Amino acid sequence: MSFESIRKIGVVGAGLMGHGIAQEFALAGYDVSLHDISEDLLQQARVNMRRNLGIMADAGMASKEAADVVPESIGMSTHLGDAVVEADYVVEAITEDLALKQRVFAEMDWLCPMQTIIASNTSTFMPSSLASATGRPDKVLVTHYFNPPHFVPLVEVVRHAGTSEETFDTVMGLLTSVGKRPVGLKKEVPGFIGNRLQFALLRECLSLVENGVASPQDIDAVVKNSFGRRLAVAGPFEVFDAAGWDTILAILTELAPDLEATDEASALAVENVQQGRLGLKSGSGFYDWTPESAQGLRERIAGALMEIERWSRDDDGAN
Repeated sequence: MSFESIRKIGVVGAGLMGHGIAQEFALAGYDVSLHDISEDLLQQARVNMRRNLGIMADAGMASKEAADVVPESIGMSTHLGDAVVEADYVVEAITEDLALKQRVFAEMDWLCPMQTIIASNTSTFMPSSLASATGRPDKVLVTHYFNPPHFVPLVEVVRHAGTSEETFDTVMGLLTSVGKRPVGLKKEVPGFIGNRLQFALLRECLSLVENGVASPQDIDAVVKNSFGRRLAVAGPFEVFDAAGWDTILAILTELAPDLEATDEASALAVENVQQGRLGLKSGSGFYDWTPESAQGLRERIAGALMEIERWSRDDDGAN
């Protein structure tokens, strides 16, 4: 199968990630069906899509009509079969529960045509652990989007040893055709690339707070006002090439022994969860959040991501 032959796409899970993934494929003109376990979740997905596309229209990244037309064009059902039985390509975006994902993959394997490629948006689990629940391991891989998926262009495409080259190439081509910037991993590894980098940074951030070096607010200020700005336009290897590896090696030799290297989850993160400080979803985390301030953060992130994307496209066009 080539990506040009894909016509119908199923998305399983209409939540934080799934509705944005479905929205992108529908905006690109694909016949999309979306599944979740309740009508309320599906209707909320339509509301979220209209909001997303309205923001994109205001920024010139989508037409005004798209906010009305695209959400209504997506078929929605609480029955899994309705979303996947005729699909050429399926993306699973349900909760991060391996046993549940394996059950859903086994059911999709039974429902889908044999040529259907089945991908997971998991940020945690290896594709081999999902492929093992199916009779089509050659057509199973991970496509890990980043939140919010409709504003962040990267998708990590993670194959396992049994994923066919045809499947991998088809998915890379499909994602590229809808405007994503996929990166294919050479082999599966826990956390893939993005989360290994993000959580290495998070481990150090939490350690600095736990050891009384700085507050969460201070750490956020350092990242936002220094290297975080560089990383929006140049990756770590580009940045350190610019600095010079003789300088970097001297710093690394001195600093590496003192960096946090625990193999356990942060006690501070555990405490937050145990006390219900989950972040925006509960109204408090390391910050206190009102509905207004939470929405303000979402809009600030979305606005900045769209501005970076516009800059990136302009730069690509100039080159």
